Amino acid sequence: MTSSNTLPIAVAGATGRMGNMLIEAILATDDCRLSGALDIASSPALGQDASAFLGKASGVSVQSDVKAGLKDSGFLIDFTRPEGTLAHLKVCRELGVKAVIGTTGFTEEQKAEIAEIAKDIAIVMAPNMSVGVNVTLKLLQMAAQALSTGYDIEIIEAHHRHKVDAPSGTALKMGEVIADAIGRDLKECAVYERYGHTGERDPSTIGFSTIRGGDIVGDHTVLFAGIGERIEVTHKSSSRSTYAQGSLRAVRYLAGQQRGLFDMFDVLNLR
Repeated sequence: MTSSNTLPIAVAGATGRMGNMLIEAILATDDCRLSGALDIASSPALGQDASAFLGKASGVSVQSDVKAGLKDSGFLIDFTRPEGTLAHLKVCRELGVKAVIGTTGFTEEQKAEIAEIAKDIAIVMAPNMSVGVNVTLKLLQMAAQALSTGYDIEIIEAHHRHKVDAPSGTALKMGEVIADAIGRDLKECAVYERYGHTGERDPSTIGFSTIRGGDIVGDHTVLFAGIGERIEVTHKSSSRSTYAQGSLRAVRYLAGQQRGLFDMFDVLNLR
């Protein structure tokens, strides 16, 4: 496939762990090409070839000027921080660049701002781009509906020591999917901390436990604990490559959309 009919993708946070994985995945495809690489102004990699870490040249240099970095792109994949993502999205709207957002930790106000931007450009936003995680979300939806009474629901997640938000966006999404399936509002029934004399467990709550350590890519388990049995639904990531491959599927989906806010259920036809 020639470069003229490939999908031109820019990567934000290009020199980070996820950025490197995305660049490697893009360069390995036939239908996508790397068209931009963004990083913060203090990055020591500015001006270097974006795929230098692979020992090969992409012809795309890392730069901090967002508008310049997006000028040749039709799509941006962004796994950075909320403030950075929002700044990038404003330029995307100005240039008509579609976006895939894997960033987590947004406030409700920031989410509303993204929804507003999506009135002008097409955006896929999901707390986890892994195909397996999103299939797991569908399984949790089904399980929650069947186990809505008589089962206590606990969500346990583990990530590497560098992750800065907790619970993970994926864990929160799991909670939202479960709460929606059983007619509850996660904001009202979530329990994020237990310490001291807590009293008996309120059966209407959904509990969260967070583990941070080492280089754990991402483990999530939802426990449905009943009397005499328990069901555990678990997803474990051993590589960030799953997030990269899911992100590329999201880009391909966006190629057929003009505007609107979508998630991985849309991309994978899991509605």
